[in-house]
Amino acid sequence: MLSTCNRSEVYGVPPETSHECAPGLSNFLSEFHSVRMDVLGVSLYHHYDREAVRHLFRVAAGLDSMMLGEAEILGQVREAYRVAHEQGATGPVLNRLFQGALEVGKRVRAETELGTRPMSVASAGVKLAERIFGKLDEHAALVLGAGTISEQVIAQLRDRGIARLFVMNRSKDRADGLAKQYGGEVIPWGDWEKALPVPDVIVSSVSSEEPVLRREMLVKAMEKRGNRALFLMDLGLPRNIGGNVGNLYNVYVYNMDDLTEIVAQNRQARENEIPKAASIVEEHVGKFLSWQASVELVGLVNELRTRIREERAQFIRARVESIKHLTEADRAHVEKLMDEMLENLLLEPAQRLRSEKDLRRKVQNVEALRDLFLSNRVKS
Repeated sequence: MLSTCNRSEVYGVPPETSHECAPGLSNFLSEFHSVRMDVLGVSLYHHYDREAVRHLFRVAAGLDSMMLGEAEILGQVREAYRVAHEQGATGPVLNRLFQGALEVGKRVRAETELGTRPMSVASAGVKLAERIFGKLDEHAALVLGAGTISEQVIAQLRDRGIARLFVMNRSKDRADGLAKQYGGEVIPWGDWEKALPVPDVIVSSVSSEEPVLRREMLVKAMEKRGNRALFLMDLGLPRNIGGNVGNLYNVYVYNMDDLTEIVAQNRQARENEIPKAASIVEEHVGKFLSWQASVELVGLVNELRTRIREERAQFIRARVESIKHLTEADRAHVEKLMDEMLENLLLEPAQRLRSEKDLRRKVQNVEALRDLFLSNRVKS
């Protein structure tokens, strides 16, 4: 079972045709969650065989996410597989399937730029700060405001290893809550003399008709800082930072418009990587289906061997035993010759199936072969 921010999926290997099992699974979900099928059904989708493999590989690659190239989803796929494997809920097929999905995700991240460019204003801003300072593990940040956007920025800063985090908000309770959740320190609202000289990164996202940070405030702060570089991220609407602040020496200011434009450019860059990522997905879909075909074909050969031995036994009872002049030694010799002939008929195909990958790729419909050679046995 795989759960991400916008999906819950069940992967399985049914004992019969997968199309016959899907309605039963849908009914189980409806009954288990006490949701009528006519309500639940509009949110369900089913994929079978090749399409199911392709779907999982696209999910792991970040091609089927709310945010194209989302990095977290590969970890969610890995965790779903780990839990299922530990609970004994996977067999050879699901093991191979999810191992393949994880390999697809790793290759897409290593060989494309699908997941390298920030896709949110918060992540884009923090990425810009890293361009100025490098790693943030020796730097401090001050976040003004305690709303949703501020929390997103704080989470990004923590993920990037910010050394010290300060929170300032008009509502102290909300500031206390964020500081406690993310290991930060609260500075009382308006204590600019204390707040501004310390951090290298300042993020402002508060509701205010007038600028919260004005030029004269930053001039004093820069003097106390010895004019060390200062990165300002203005996420307020209207803007929280005075328009002339960016003219100060070694002060870098980015507002919502700047970051939104960067995100749009990044989105286009990620979309340009889709064909390359999709090609990796298709390559691994082919590999998985070839492996699956080879396993099923080996099983088919074994079934054929059993079937042929049964036919041989019936043939001997019906034909050879009726030939009266044959001795027991003659009959045994005939049986041995027939066994050798029939085994040779199957030996070479079985060896080729194990050794020739191109041959396995050519065989797409093992069920058709099973029906062709074994249907009489099933009917009887």
